[in-house]
Amino acid sequence: MKKWFPRLLILILTVTLVVSLCVIVHANQTENEITVLFTNDLHSHLLPSANESGAGEYGGYARLMTLIKQQKAKAPGAVLLDGGDFSMGSLFQTAYPTEALELRIMGAMGYDVTTFGNHEYDYLQKGLASMLNAAKNSGDAVPNIVCANYKPALEDAENYHPEILEAMNGYGVKDYVIIERGGVYYAVFGIFGHDADDCAPNSGMVMEDPVSCAQKTVDAAVSECEKTYGVHPVVICLSHSGTDDEGKGEDYDLAKSVSGIDVIISAHTHTVLENPITVNDTLIVSAGEYGRYLGVLKLKNENGRFSVADYELIAVDETVKDDAEISALIGEYKLLVEKNYLSKYGMTFDEILVHNTFAFDKVTDVYATQHESTLGNLFSDAYKQAAEKATGKKVDLALTATGVIRGSIPIGNVTVSDVFNAASLGVGTEGELLSIYLTGADLKNVIELDASLQPLMPSAQLFMSGVEYSFNRYRMIFNKVDYAMLRNDDGTFTAIEDDQLYHVVAGSYMGQMLGSVEETSMGIIRITPRDENGNPIIGNDIFNYAVKDENGNPVKEWYAIASYLKEMKGEMDEKYAFPDGRKLVYSSLNPVKLLRGANMFTYIALALIAVIIAALVFAVWAIVKKAKKKKYTRSAPTEEPKA
Repeated sequence: MKKWFPRLLILILTVTLVVSLCVIVHANQTENEITVLFTNDLHSHLLPSANESGAGEYGGYARLMTLIKQQKAKAPGAVLLDGGDFSMGSLFQTAYPTEALELRIMGAMGYDVTTFGNHEYDYLQKGLASMLNAAKNSGDAVPNIVCANYKPALEDAENYHPEILEAMNGYGVKDYVIIERGGVYYAVFGIFGHDADDCAPNSGMVMEDPVSCAQKTVDAAVSECEKTYGVHPVVICLSHSGTDDEGKGEDYDLAKSVSGIDVIISAHTHTVLENPITVNDTLIVSAGEYGRYLGVLKLKNENGRFSVADYELIAVDETVKDDAEISALIGEYKLLVEKNYLSKYGMTFDEILVHNTFAFDKVTDVYATQHESTLGNLFSDAYKQAAEKATGKKVDLALTATGVIRGSIPIGNVTVSDVFNAASLGVGTEGELLSIYLTGADLKNVIELDASLQPLMPSAQLFMSGVEYSFNRYRMIFNKVDYAMLRNDDGTFTAIEDDQLYHVVAGSYMGQMLGSVEETSMGIIRITPRDENGNPIIGNDIFNYAVKDENGNPVKEWYAIASYLKEMKGEMDEKYAFPDGRKLVYSSLNPVKLLRGANMFTYIALALIAVIIAALVFAVWAIVKKAKKKKYTRSAPTEEPKA
């Protein structure tokens, strides 16, 4: 007994110790406070940006890194996540296909997981595949990428591209990942939303329904974590779907329809959520765009449900010191961009183009209301001049849209980097200008789109050079414009003839959108891009009509603006101090102004109104007639009964 008793005692102590350790792990998983650090919609904004007011700055990865380190010092087990659109928005994006700078610097900053946003497809599948390969081959640390419902087409599909499938597999893109931080297990998965898909029309990807895929992915991730690690994970969705200004939107619907998600990091709509939105035990959070804030979410598990212990959006501004390591890395990246990209244009990253004293529209302004925009005027005028110089042909109309303007022109010195940040979008390239032709009838439809669609789709507000027009907000939709003329450079005006061809210049995003108007409007509005001979341009063939300079190089949107500003010789042209009257928006119930130039939409509306009025008149007449009949019946004399 003396021999086996010590052994029994050791066995009991060992079992007790193991059980205690399990209890400790379980406590860490279910009871302790956990910290989730997050960003979304960074858009290659590695450097700080000047506030449109000219006072102060926001963003910058070196400052963001300082805040991340501060938070991880308080919570060493914090997880760092991003909601996608980590690329496209600054000069650093020009190295996207070859250097993968965005993923590599996120890896250096310690990001655990990110997902794809629609702008990761701006360089098309070939560019995305090249970027993923460059990230992997760099040998640098890079974050996990998850995306469950947006996949490459299979081999028997029309848009099958083996290079993107191979690149995603090579990088290790997954539906979800399970990671452990500080004794806590997280199941993190990615979802791509419907609007994001609409904003990536050339992605070539196949989209599965977000709700059904999310539920399937949650169930699979939870099951794997419980079987492998014996714990129920914290389930986090990186959703590039979005939340609207009222706290609703696709991510609200996702939380409402899918069970088991603890947190949704909501990206795509650039929403700033000062407080989390709770929907069916799911918390929705969002930290704005361009690294303006670092999101900090602290959670406690109470009886199987997570509650918010603390939530903060920490401003990333000039009061935060730069992290030296990340600052040095960004400096190296700047030199790389100057050498490999800007040198071809004879420009440098921080080159001052012009000094500006005027307050141009903020991006939020051009989304807010229908109005003439000095910012839109500047951009469209620059496109018109650049295309005329490059082609030697008169441009009748140049246009841009709210949805492709990513920033404003700051007060003070305006640099090459500032201009690129404001006009950085493109399809497959950095925003090439396209040269197409429209009939006068289609050109009028373009103007009508601006008048009619903005209340329904703020990103569709257009800004144009070469025309002058007015519209009445109270007129019938698709018949709001009551005046439109070509505005010539000499100040004269020319009528727009329906059957005549007009030379039109727009950025690559706008060009493809014009060609899709008929489909998206269900045939109500038709706009057919054509070549100079009047032949229709089909689908993606429109990208073959890029404006080329004398050396055969495509003219970029940002370069058109930068060159236009540089020609001002130091000071912003005073004509951009105020609107010049090219677009007049007004509201009037004057019958003459409501009916002037009426088209079929107004006639149909008038006919419906007439039918409704006639029906009401008939109903009133029938009611009155019936009432009179009852009254007559009651008051009519009755015969005396015979004795």
